[in-house]
Amino acid sequence: MAEKGVLVKTQDIADSAFIPKKFLEAILLELKRHGFVGSQQGATGGYFLIRPATEINLADLHRIFEGPIALIACAAEKFYKPCTDCENVATCTLRIAMKHVRDQTFDVLEDITIQKLVKSG
Repeated sequence: MAEKGVLVKTQDIADSAFIPKKFLEAILLELKRHGFVGSQQGATGGYFLIRPATEINLADLHRIFEGPIALIACAAEKFYKPCTDCENVATCTLRIAMKHVRDQTFDVLEDITIQKLVKSG
């Protein structure tokens, strides 16, 4: 969709990505639910980006399909869950290290937009 900039048929996307159409439809429905893509029904219909490809990044997509960026729940920003065995969350060295890993990972994922992926491919 980012490459073509117009309505793209589901079968065309599935063929170009070498994935089953049913699997793609599940992905597209999730992207639609989160406001990244829209669809138009009918013979001339298809899917299109709602947000510009320059504004959709891998951090957004990771959170939709994989959940937290953090490797452990107590280091997550949007999906935080306290550890049951941690005596002091504020001073836990593992949590502090994993927050650093999360921040670095987020920065990289946020910097990679769909537009950048299209241009590099």
